[in-house]
Amino acid sequence: MLQCLGTPTSIHSCTRASHKRRILQPRMNRYLIGWLTQPRALTPNKRRALELAALEEQNEAAPLTAVKQHQKDHAEIHKQQKEDFRPDEVDWLATGLCFIFPAIGGLLFGYDIGASSNVLVSLTDPQLSGTDWYQLFTFQNGLVVSMSLLGALLGSLIALASGNKLGRRTELIMAALLYGIGAGGMGASGSLNPLLACRVLYGLGIGFAMHAAPAYIAETSPPSVRGLLISLKEAIIVGGILAGYYAGYLFINEVGGWRSMYGVAAPLAVLLGVGMACLPESPRWLLLNGAGREEAVRALVRCEGKRAADLPLVEAEVEDMAASLRQADAFDTASKHKAAGGGGSSSSLASSLGLNLFQDSRYYRPLLVGLSLMLFQQITGQPSVLYYASQIFERAGFAGGQESAGISVLLGGFKLIMTLVAVATVDKLGRRPLLLGGVAGMVLALVLLTLAQGEVDSAAVQGAASAAAAGGVGVGAAWLSAVALLLYVGCYQVSTVTIVFMRGQAGSVD
Repeated sequence: MLQCLGTPTSIHSCTRASHKRRILQPRMNRYLIGWLTQPRALTPNKRRALELAALEEQNEAAPLTAVKQHQKDHAEIHKQQKEDFRPDEVDWLATGLCFIFPAIGGLLFGYDIGASSNVLVSLTDPQLSGTDWYQLFTFQNGLVVSMSLLGALLGSLIALASGNKLGRRTELIMAALLYGIGAGGMGASGSLNPLLACRVLYGLGIGFAMHAAPAYIAETSPPSVRGLLISLKEAIIVGGILAGYYAGYLFINEVGGWRSMYGVAAPLAVLLGVGMACLPESPRWLLLNGAGREEAVRALVRCEGKRAADLPLVEAEVEDMAASLRQADAFDTASKHKAAGGGGSSSSLASSLGLNLFQDSRYYRPLLVGLSLMLFQQITGQPSVLYYASQIFERAGFAGGQESAGISVLLGGFKLIMTLVAVATVDKLGRRPLLLGGVAGMVLALVLLTLAQGEVDSAAVQGAASAAAAGGVGVGAAWLSAVALLLYVGCYQVSTVTIVFMRGQAGSVD
């Protein structure tokens, strides 16, 4: 611009030159860009250098690409696992194994009840007993039944005192050993005394199994199905009663059939022992006895199977177990301190036995309800009906042997059906309506049974003078007795069993 200063002519010339550059400059730029970007033939050396540079850049980028692809694949797999196994889903293979083997302990308990009913018929029959000591007194008959219950009482007391030290898994293995020895010994007994001794051994197995099995199932099952599995364990016991009745139906006409009825339990005991030896210990018991969190997590992973693919979920469950144990320990410590300040050694003993609950008025009503239900459950006499079912049906008018055993099978099947009905309806109908309705049904059943037994006795008194009429009345009364007993057992099953055993929440009855 300084070159344009001067005369007007020079200024005009400079202006025209500037205008010409503004017009020609874009054209020159386009020509220059085109010339620079048009393809040119590369020399062999330049082409080789470019190819080597491109290959080196590709090799450097390949590992990074592979790592990113691996991370992407791993993220997709983890996402798919979380979608496939949500917290509320269950790996039924792993959970089922941790349920079915402990439940065999309950099945063997129920089996003994059903089998003993027909054993008494077979053992005391002169033709079918296969022994020379078949003439048993009524008291001896009672011993055959009750010695297993004595063993169960002793086993329960031992388990109560040492169960937390032994562990659930160890208790169940001990129960399997006692079941097996007891069942084999009962089948091979040559006199009454060895039979009674083996009945005690079998009962000890019942005590250990019924203490450890519910705890093991509750402590190894996922929270979403825990209540269901505990209820099904009660159904397994009733299934064992049915199996015992059916075994009696099969062997009752054989000489020495009572040996087979008892001996069938031995293979099931072996299955229980082998199964529990392959399962892990309860995670909660491991925490209770000072094991590390890692060991408890490993045990819970084995118990829950594929559901444990979400490791944070498993660790959260273990943390909940640890928190509940800390809370229980804090409560026990506070109770012991309170007992020590109020009564010395006697108060400490009461605290260790749980009797300190009676010192707090908040627990009076729940304890009263729970203890009353347990007392009522026993004094109804229903357990005795199960042990003596075949003899009851025989004295009610049915023929002995296989016919009365067949009616017992019907009784066991009906009891199982009513158990399943109770499991399915207790939460819908409520505990109190089931309890009141069941008790009313039991009273009606006992009235019908009394009337039926009166008819049977009247028919027997009529004697041969009116044998046809007496026989007709006797058959009708026999079936009325059967219906009354079915009604009695069914109402019992949906009322007291549901309230006392299946839910274990007697204090919630309102």
